[in-house]
Amino acid sequence: MIRVENLSRSFGALQAVAPTDLHIRRQQTTVIMGGSGSGKTTLLRLLAGLEQPTSGHIWFDGEHDLATLPARILYRLRLRMGMVFQYSALLNSLNVYDNVAFPLHEHTDLDEVVIRTMVTMKLEQVGMRGFEHLMPSQLSGGMAKRVAFARALIADPDLVFFDEPTSGLDPIAAGVVSTLIQQLTQKTQMTSVVVTHDVHAGLNIADWVILLWQGKIIATGTADDIRHSSDERVQQFIEGRPDGPIPFSRCDTLYPDVLLEGGAR
Repeated sequence: MIRVENLSRSFGALQAVAPTDLHIRRQQTTVIMGGSGSGKTTLLRLLAGLEQPTSGHIWFDGEHDLATLPARILYRLRLRMGMVFQYSALLNSLNVYDNVAFPLHEHTDLDEVVIRTMVTMKLEQVGMRGFEHLMPSQLSGGMAKRVAFARALIADPDLVFFDEPTSGLDPIAAGVVSTLIQQLTQKTQMTSVVVTHDVHAGLNIADWVILLWQGKIIATGTADDIRHSSDERVQQFIEGRPDGPIPFSRCDTLYPDVLLEGGAR
């Protein structure tokens, strides 16, 4: 579904994503994992065409380079993609029904009867049918995630991106959302790309795993490949150990040296 060549993204002197090649496999769930600041959300935004790379190419469906496409073509291609943002990003002024229907109202001329049927179907898929009248402020975190999921699915996209789908959820809600991603990817034959630091959820739903550290890919493979990796960095991450080859700070300079020089400038 997506093939990346020499992709990188820098913010000044900080290299958020180092030059890399990777593949997102069609009709599978690819999970991108890593600690905070590892570059996983930046990589997700690049793959979705929401951000321009510093270098490299992002081939979508074998023919479109998202890094160089004119905006009007990119916008049209995005109709084949769905996005579930970390904090759901529901429109606070719209109820559940109108939030889910929003992409259809904006991008199609479908009759409202057809839209209502489609919204009902998607809400049923995520277990939220019957809550159409509620406002976002009346939803729990898990309910809001499921509504955002329904909105992302409303146009039957080929590819759906999930940014930290279980972040801030209790274990049961996190399990519900993870199961939804896994089941709907299989049933609808869509392609899912999930960014998460939740090791348990990520490895449970992944067909393929990409593990990042400081903007670099340090491991790829199946969930079992990652669990049994001999790389100490991988084991430190999946076990959540504070001590190991992955340091707490990304800064290259030593703290005492900075103090002796009179502080950071």
